[in-house]
Amino acid sequence: MSEQPEPKILVMGLGGIGGIITAHLLEQGVDVTAVSTNAAIREAVMRGGYWLSGDGEARMVPGQVVAEPPLGGRGFDYVLLATQPPQVELAAKTAMGALAENGHMVVFQNGLCEERIAQLVGKERVIGGIIAWGASMVGPGRYQRTSAGGFTLGRLEGPVDQAVEDLAMLLESIGPVETTDNLRGARWSKLAINCAVSSLGTVGGDRLGALLAHRFVRRLALEVMTEVVDVAHAEDVKLVKVAGTINLDTLALTAAERAASGSAGLVKKHALLLAVGARYRRLRSSMLSAIERGRKPAVDFLNGEVVTRADKHGIAVPVNALVQRTIHRIADGELRPGLDLLRRLYEETRLPN
Repeated sequence: MSEQPEPKILVMGLGGIGGIITAHLLEQGVDVTAVSTNAAIREAVMRGGYWLSGDGEARMVPGQVVAEPPLGGRGFDYVLLATQPPQVELAAKTAMGALAENGHMVVFQNGLCEERIAQLVGKERVIGGIIAWGASMVGPGRYQRTSAGGFTLGRLEGPVDQAVEDLAMLLESIGPVETTDNLRGARWSKLAINCAVSSLGTVGGDRLGALLAHRFVRRLALEVMTEVVDVAHAEDVKLVKVAGTINLDTLALTAAERAASGSAGLVKKHALLLAVGARYRRLRSSMLSAIERGRKPAVDFLNGEVVTRADKHGIAVPVNALVQRTIHRIADGELRPGLDLLRRLYEETRLPN
């Protein structure tokens, strides 16, 4: 019996996540090709490789990058979509011709992007990849791991199969990998966190640790996540613990807590968010970085997704809706991110409807 050829990997996007993944796979000798539409990134990598920091000794990993997926040959077994959500569908369309006959597209974006990619290539060719670690690109070709963590992999529907298991083995060099038969539950749980952490980080214009030190920011985060949990329940989603410890069903505010300014239960929930802020204190919103680079923010794939689905169920999500509108105004240059803006948002949510 002939041996199976080593898997060929195509990485679409070399921001913080894509750069870290590509460099680690290259270190392991994996056959990986990276694609970036950013000329500055391509030039930096081709000239000096991938520079990594934040996960051990700073080092350079030799590698290359191309402007578009190479066609021909046997095709790529896995296409790792590592762009921001607004670019994910274009990235998938661009890479479709390079996908092997039995290849899979792996969705690493925050939000619920698997459903979008399934419409392009079929749900049987889509694997969801939830990332539980942070990274940033501090300069073209220079990548920093900002928090530890691993991956959760699964299918839109059905049990874990061999393609998912094989991908898990490939990614183990980057962080611990779990597989799940409940990808929707894991996705919605992560969505609740992202709608609070990434979006409020964009409005506040600072790293997570500094922002969550403020009680009013933690209260906003709890309200954002509670609205997401309400919509998830309406969608018949069974939520799962985030990072093995954060139970969104427990963290969500009760009816009494929504009307209260303080209670024993609220103290515990604030304490948990303080711990999250301490663990991910260096985490900076990738959405904020996208706005600073003149790119479209992903808020419509996060808070906007919640708003759209809430409307179908007749559920009010005023905090998520206001966050979505505020981030669009930041992107349009009407508002400047900062703690003062975040406080204004908080105060506006206190006003009667």
